Amino acid sequence: MGISRRQALRGGAVATAGLAAAGRATAQAATGPITIALAARAPTGLSPMMNGLTGGDNWAIRQIFDTLVKSDDGTFGVRPEDFRPALAEKWESSADARTWTYSLRRGVQFHKGYGEMTSDDVVFTYRRHLDPGIVTNQKPLYANVESVAALDSHTVRFALKRPDPLFNGSVVTTLSASILSRKAFEERGTRFNMDPIGTGAFQVESVSPTEGVLLSAFEQHWGGMAASRQLRVAFIADTTARTLAFASGQVDMIEGVRAPGWIPTMKQRAPQTIFDATAPGSFNVLHLNLTRPPLNDLRVRQAVRLGINNAQIAAAFAGLAVPMIGIIAPQFAGSVKREELPAELRHEPDPRKAKALLAEAGFPNGVTIPCYTSQREDYASIMLIIQEQLRAAGINLDLKIIDHATMHAENRKDRNSLALYSSSYPPVPTQPYFSLLSAAAEVKADGSGSENYSHYGVALPGVDGLLEQAQNEPDFAKLIAKIQDAERQVLRDLPLLGIITLSYVVARNPRVDIGYPVKSGYAYWPLNRARRV
Repeated sequence: MGISRRQALRGGAVATAGLAAAGRATAQAATGPITIALAARAPTGLSPMMNGLTGGDNWAIRQIFDTLVKSDDGTFGVRPEDFRPALAEKWESSADARTWTYSLRRGVQFHKGYGEMTSDDVVFTYRRHLDPGIVTNQKPLYANVESVAALDSHTVRFALKRPDPLFNGSVVTTLSASILSRKAFEERGTRFNMDPIGTGAFQVESVSPTEGVLLSAFEQHWGGMAASRQLRVAFIADTTARTLAFASGQVDMIEGVRAPGWIPTMKQRAPQTIFDATAPGSFNVLHLNLTRPPLNDLRVRQAVRLGINNAQIAAAFAGLAVPMIGIIAPQFAGSVKREELPAELRHEPDPRKAKALLAEAGFPNGVTIPCYTSQREDYASIMLIIQEQLRAAGINLDLKIIDHATMHAENRKDRNSLALYSSSYPPVPTQPYFSLLSAAAEVKADGSGSENYSHYGVALPGVDGLLEQAQNEPDFAKLIAKIQDAERQVLRDLPLLGIITLSYVVARNPRVDIGYPVKSGYAYWPLNRARRV
């Protein structure tokens, strides 16, 4: 069914339906837990090891678990010196950046009486990622780790296959590297997924499909007790319901609606609202499934690329979005500039040329491509605009909009032809490639694969050789040059199209102070310093 761009833009207005009426009432200051409401229907899981987690799950996991080191709150660690002690109080790297040794903080306690964290828990956590027989979240990120071993009860050493001067950023601070309690994980089995044990500032009190995840402050947290006694991670998928819950004061923070028109309307109706936003935010990329005709034909993929106008899509988001050229965010090292590319790789939008390419490929009357995307506003808005743009190029998207968690589950089973994917990455230029385009990350029909929904590197020779060269390059400038080579190859092969970067936004009631400004970082941040003021 075709949906017009006007209808897509109307999503921003629909997202704020009823806000004016709710805003006229004076919201009473909530006295219960500080509550953040996310755009998902219910918790999927609370273990950082799980595949298919939603943004709401990630917010809860970030509060429950800690990593060995961390970045300053509200930022990404960009340089080796930008990282701070967390579960490890100090660390050192060998001169060749292939051996990393961490000295663990003593006395760190796991939740609910599970005892002190030791090297055994750290080794257990990372070896699960290294075991090829175990499916874990973000597994390709750990491909460079040769081994992890305990030198004693509070010292852990990692041996890498290749140098990585940003090992803390590329692996150690990722959510999936959160340290598990080995004892709890083995005792609880699958129950750990919804009742996990970590070392974080908050521990799980209850989990409900309707009430969300209720967390209570962990009094024995190594960093000191959280500023608030309780925190609730609520799940409200419906945009109008979530916005009204915020406007009426029922919740303190909500995941912003990354749809055209939402923020201006919020500012008009609730001018006191604080908007916390990351930059660049999420990478929004479109996978073209190389195993699905007609997308296995380069000319058809070129037609898709020429039919999409990234700048037009970015403009619809009113300052939150930046057009992408390749798959590296234009704000990060490793990205390429359009004006520096050869003419054949610039892919300037050209619907007429797209139609000519389709005709050359044997489709003079155009093509129809079935696909689906999430009902979440950012996914739906982007895909609806793309649908209309491609129609002008002779490409009809038979687009279905489905539940967000269902979309992730279906994508994991390789059932999509054009999969829009949104994720935030740190400024580590190899990481999006390993997650999205390496052969090791290829999606599998049985759900055991990762996020390479294009099958790049398997259905078509990919960039794994360039990634290997980049990993072996200790000189940062030369590493960046290799990534730019990969960017150009992807622009030739077109298995994946960079669309826009889109700032992740949380609307916050000014009665809550989170304790620091949000500048960059993942699409979730710690709330241990959050308090009512």
